[in-house]
Amino acid sequence: MALLEELIRAIELWLRIVKKQEYVVNPYLDPVLLVPGITGSILHAVDEEGKKTERVWIRILGADHEFRTKLWSRFDPSTGKSVSLDDKTRIVVPEDRYGLYAIDTLDPDMVVGSDCVGYYHDMIVEMIKWGYQEGSTLFGFGYDFRQSNRLKDTMEKFQEKLETAYNSAGERKLTVITHSMGGLLLKCFMSLHNDIFEKYVKRWIAIAAPFQGAPGYITTSLLNGMSFVDGWEANFFISKWSMQQLLIECPSIYELMASPDFDWHDIPVLQMWRQRVDNSGQSSSLLESYGPKEAIPLMAQALSNNKVSCGGTQLAFPLNKDILKWAEETREIMSHAKLPDSVEFYNIYGIDVDTAHSVWLEYFYSLYLFS
Repeated sequence: MALLEELIRAIELWLRIVKKQEYVVNPYLDPVLLVPGITGSILHAVDEEGKKTERVWIRILGADHEFRTKLWSRFDPSTGKSVSLDDKTRIVVPEDRYGLYAIDTLDPDMVVGSDCVGYYHDMIVEMIKWGYQEGSTLFGFGYDFRQSNRLKDTMEKFQEKLETAYNSAGERKLTVITHSMGGLLLKCFMSLHNDIFEKYVKRWIAIAAPFQGAPGYITTSLLNGMSFVDGWEANFFISKWSMQQLLIECPSIYELMASPDFDWHDIPVLQMWRQRVDNSGQSSSLLESYGPKEAIPLMAQALSNNKVSCGGTQLAFPLNKDILKWAEETREIMSHAKLPDSVEFYNIYGIDVDTAHSVWLEYFYSLYLFS
């Protein structure tokens, strides 16, 4: 197994050397900060003595075992933080390449089929061709996506990243590009630290941001788990059940639930078939629909007996009411967010289709050409 890992890394290094190409740097470009969505950051596990660091998200070899051992967590309502069940493990986000490493290709060791773990990779490559330079005009912000979008630690690190990018670019304001849940993180920061946001940000481009929630995606994830890859790659990845157990204790997921107070054009519903038996003993099936508020008790009932085994102990993992309360407070904070007059805002989204990388690459390129 160790020999195989060394071989993969050797091939990957060789490919990088072959593909390496120098591009002309344009020092006059406004700095850009890329912020990913949920699961879009590499996570490392560090042991309690700090002697061993290993990537636990994303990896191929031993992926599911390491995921359960290192990333499964419990929500602490006193701090609002999800803490790993393994108390000997600390989860960190690597800061290599000015934050870009963590959001580029999520498994840098993967050679065959690497497209399935590429995140901002294509965009980073294109922007470097346009004249952007890592650490001068191009930065990334990876974060522990298990945590709340308004977690104090995350907000402080984001402020540090804004300051670093601003100063490194000669005190020029930033264009911040967020994808999916990254838009909620930025909205939380804008609400909680509006003056700092205005000081450092010139333009915000939100791509597929679920500002009112992602009801279908989140309901399915909490009840059935989340799958990221199809085909043969799935054999080396995280099982849907393992992912489900992580998400049940993640504040970020609950913050993506449908906003119950939003005036929806089409109200998101949870639908299920129920069997009915009439007085004559005849059975029939009835399709029932539940809105955002009505669906929560149903989900709680479905997960009431959910358990996981950790260290030989059975732990109850039902729908977490403490996280539901925390998420409600997060939505309240975001409802007071106000975009400063000096900041340009672009909201890019699609309807019933995935947001293709080519769409946001071309859109951002148009901003680059005409700004």
